[in-house]
Amino acid sequence: MSEETPGKTPETGASAAPQATSSPESGSSPSTGSSSGPARSGGRPSGPGGRPSGGPGGRGKFFRRKKVCKFCTEKIDAIPYRDVRLLQGFVAERGKIVPRRLTGVCTKHQRRLTRAIKQARNIALLPFATRH
Repeated sequence: MSEETPGKTPETGASAAPQATSSPESGSSPSTGSSSGPARSGGRPSGPGGRPSGGPGGRGKFFRRKKVCKFCTEKIDAIPYRDVRLLQGFVAERGKIVPRRLTGVCTKHQRRLTRAIKQARNIALLPFATRH
């Protein structure tokens, strides 16, 4: 085996490039940059081991619970603009309103929450943005 390894390394190194460019599977010129079939999986990058990211069954690593609207569960209809502690939980560190896909608030309450945050900003209870 030790005799075959040094003899094969120059041959494989020299012949690897022509084999890759003239493979009958690719069917296109080497300048296109496309490789074999697994790379054509809908444009999504595959994870380690050639498998699509998300693990077996197409699910992610961790199971995420469905987010439930805080205002619906506590039966809060009116969101007070004066309640700064409540509103600060829905405003990011830089002063941006956190989107509902991150907070889990329903659409109806997200609109009311946005209105309350904007009212609190206008009367200087919440900052428009942070200083940097």
